Amino acid sequence: MGSRIAIFWPGDYRPTPNEQALASITTATAQLEKALTKLGRQSYRVDGFLTKPHEAIEKLGPIDDPMVGVCVHWFYGPHTTDGVVGKDNPLLLASNFSGTWPGLVGLLNTGACLESVGRPFSRAWTDADDWTADKAFMAKLDEWCSSGRVAYPEDEISYATGVSPEAAGIARSVADEIARRRALVLMLGDTSMGMINGYFGPRLLNPIGFTEHKVDQAWIIARGLKITQKRIDDAYAFVKDKGVVFHYGERGADDFDANATKEQLRDYLAVLDMVDEFRADCVGWQYQLGLLPLRPPSDFAEGLLNSVCRPESNGDTIVDATEGDQGNVVPMEMMKRLLKAKGLHHAVMFHDVRWGGEHEGRFLWVLLNSGSCGAYAFNHDPNTLTGVHSYRQPAGYFPVPGGTFTGESLPGPITWARAYVRTSRQPRGSARADSELWMDVGKGEAVELPQRTRDAWWDGTTREWPFMAAYLGITRDTLMAHYLSNHIAVAYGDIFEEMVALSQSLGFKVRMMGRQ
Repeated sequence: MGSRIAIFWPGDYRPTPNEQALASITTATAQLEKALTKLGRQSYRVDGFLTKPHEAIEKLGPIDDPMVGVCVHWFYGPHTTDGVVGKDNPLLLASNFSGTWPGLVGLLNTGACLESVGRPFSRAWTDADDWTADKAFMAKLDEWCSSGRVAYPEDEISYATGVSPEAAGIARSVADEIARRRALVLMLGDTSMGMINGYFGPRLLNPIGFTEHKVDQAWIIARGLKITQKRIDDAYAFVKDKGVVFHYGERGADDFDANATKEQLRDYLAVLDMVDEFRADCVGWQYQLGLLPLRPPSDFAEGLLNSVCRPESNGDTIVDATEGDQGNVVPMEMMKRLLKAKGLHHAVMFHDVRWGGEHEGRFLWVLLNSGSCGAYAFNHDPNTLTGVHSYRQPAGYFPVPGGTFTGESLPGPITWARAYVRTSRQPRGSARADSELWMDVGKGEAVELPQRTRDAWWDGTTREWPFMAAYLGITRDTLMAHYLSNHIAVAYGDIFEEMVALSQSLGFKVRMMGRQ
């Protein structure tokens, strides 16, 4: 591999996150340059953040040298992918490992985007202040500099597992149900913020028994105008009566009040009506960025959809995946049906893989997403919203006031899953790329942390968002090396074998994550 290495900064579309991350990415880049120099390599910087797809195309497209993307904050997958797809020069995503500045989230999402278009890449990460002092990181960086790729062990990943006759029978009954009436995903817009790895489309959805119906997000505004004030007031009275604690005016959120929540409930009711009109089974809700300056955040509405206890409930959850992420909505709907068939409560939670740390000999992940985690995680009682708190979404990201749907997830056994696209690498100029749907399935445990540890981890990320400390049954490095998303679907209860069998029955290729 050549000795001159290009360093670039994948960025957010919005100026504020990039401005906030400038000090962090400048420090990290200096650390990377120091590490490369120690390995005898020369490097140069690509100027500025890449904040739009055309900037990736214009700045990365002409580069044939090896490239390293510095991942220290949330950024958009296309701001790397669109500039490197179709090329084969060595590409490394190098991340810090921090909850405050979650470069690992951007790395996981961008890695999944690259995988979905068949673009080879490698990963490396460190939580050290001095990157050159992290021997494991330096070994991986040296491996990449020498060979153009980094290999990681797969000893915690398997591709076959035993399934009991009981689990196979439950999976078969759900597969038959989907065969009788395919699952319909109501897509409110497209995937969010360029998350191309989260969109499968009809050509991949239809063979597995799912299909999508897209409506423009403008419908939420148009339909919302027709929602009566009485329905909104009744919905607000319901959520207050069922136990939601609203933190109006706190932490400087002077613009967060009951009217903001009622506008969120207007959107909830508008979507509820569309679900009924189209007889949809589940929802992918884009929200960002199109509605960001026009409507309050969708979080409160999405949390309600994933709860049985909600205004105008039919006694069921309506699976909702924030950011229009089909890689989560598909396994969430599958898991919901399996939970029902097994006699377990059927709420399924949507989370970001945000950060983590060692606790009592295991690595626990902080699962934390601003969007669609249902109330059951916070109370294990499907008939109440007790334990739900609503804080104003941080104004730096969400200009229109509106509240989150948050709480502390209770301990218990969990099953988790994620669907994603893998595309075979094609020679340059080839007209065809073969894409396949895969499913990762694992099991573990939601853990109750000591209050001091919980507060340190929660405050070290985003306190306004729902929190789960989770052991995922694998080490940190296995997830960082192999996982193909920043999102994860989590359900309470053991449906591991059932989920494996159902995924295989529907046509997914399956990876079992964790030693079986």
